[in-house]
Amino acid sequence: MFRYSFTFLIILCSTVMASAQDNEQEKYYKITPLPIPDDVVLEVGAMEMMPDGKLAVSTRRGEIYMVSNPKASSPETDTTFKRYAHGLHEVLGLAYRNGWLYVTQRCDVSRIRDTDGDGEADEFEVVSDGWGVSGDYHEYAFGSRFDEEGNIWVTLCLTGSFSSQVPFRGWCLRVNEDGTTTPTVSGVRSPGGIGKNAAGDIFYTDNQGPWNGTSGLKHLVPGHFVGHPGGNDWYKLAPNMGPRPQDPESNSRFHIEAKKIPEYMPAAVLFPYDKMGKSASGIDYDRSEGKFGPFAGQMLVGDQSHSTVMRVVLEKVNGRYQGACIPFLQGIGSGTLPLWMTSDGNLFVGGTNRGWGSRGNKPFSLERINWTGTTPFDLLDVKANPDGFTVTFTKPIDPESAKKTDAIYIDTYTYIYQSSYGSPEVEHAKPAIKNVEVAADNMSVKITLDELKEGHIHEIHFPGIREKSGDSLWHDVLYYTLNQIPGE
Repeated sequence: MFRYSFTFLIILCSTVMASAQDNEQEKYYKITPLPIPDDVVLEVGAMEMMPDGKLAVSTRRGEIYMVSNPKASSPETDTTFKRYAHGLHEVLGLAYRNGWLYVTQRCDVSRIRDTDGDGEADEFEVVSDGWGVSGDYHEYAFGSRFDEEGNIWVTLCLTGSFSSQVPFRGWCLRVNEDGTTTPTVSGVRSPGGIGKNAAGDIFYTDNQGPWNGTSGLKHLVPGHFVGHPGGNDWYKLAPNMGPRPQDPESNSRFHIEAKKIPEYMPAAVLFPYDKMGKSASGIDYDRSEGKFGPFAGQMLVGDQSHSTVMRVVLEKVNGRYQGACIPFLQGIGSGTLPLWMTSDGNLFVGGTNRGWGSRGNKPFSLERINWTGTTPFDLLDVKANPDGFTVTFTKPIDPESAKKTDAIYIDTYTYIYQSSYGSPEVEHAKPAIKNVEVAADNMSVKITLDELKEGHIHEIHFPGIREKSGDSLWHDVLYYTLNQIPGE
């Protein structure tokens, strides 16, 4: 009897905590479901805003719908769906250009358009099919929007997410609108999304598995290798890439192998497993210039399993990106997959859970998220220093709260870079905080540590930091991936 009562209390406490977090979120961000017709199975794979204001939404089942009035204040009455195309193959990328809607599907990049104005695509052209398909369930192909040179970047999942049975599985290719296809980056495992940061650089999310101790956000730089050697036999079909890079040594560490393999670029940001999610997904950035709150220019990254959207802040150290992930939005209706942020502050989130499962219990969802106009007291940004970190807040802090010995604490750890699946957290340490200096404007703190750990996540908690009013932070933890120490 006691055991069951104790279990009930644990469940009850967890439910109350989740409800409290939801209530806090509702002060700052409103989630509005867009009503999906009863006869539509909208397992969302990609989204794109069309010139006429309609939202193009693709599905994993190979359909594309045009959603009219997606920004309507009363979508239950004003938003409508019309099927634009069908018969495609798991569309995980949409990009509009010069009258065509470019479609990244499992087997190719195609382009489609409606020539007779009836609202349905009637012209279909293959732009590029420069990679192989074996029929394996996991051979996803995620496509970006166009870059400044007219390229769609396509990340190709490994066969079975473990090996490469057909050409260029485990690679990123660039497909130009004229059909030119260029092998670009090797070492991909199992992508979950692809997109730009505010500077226009291309990133993708890769998921935990062999050679990926946990999920991460990786910068795609032509000519480089991003970690999984399973597809590297295809260097023989990519003379532009040069010779095949040295294979990494299993049971090593990311930063150690990066020093041995010039082509290797570890993840810019690692997402600690289960703490920040289990299946990193869609990518976009806040291009709203303040219409979505205080996080303008920051990257937004989904997690399919946890049905969340996290924030990512980046900086360049020694010419390479690194930075931190910070919890942000939760309670997405299904498993978060694609994200699309409009310049006027509407964040559209597509969801699906078939085959993967998710905290969001709906089989699929399409939602719009808007800022309420109330600014949360939250972590804003973090920069690495040679001896610690400088953390910025969205509002001034009470400087006295930062002086308390329990106001801030830090853990560090890393993951094993290995050929077997995933990794536990290893090499845990607790660096001592030597000094905390509050800026004159009370908007930031400079944390000086006795030691920084290269190649480690620095998990920084702020349980004691308070606003002038006494309010605590909306989110009080960040996870900084310190690939390189500034000044070294």
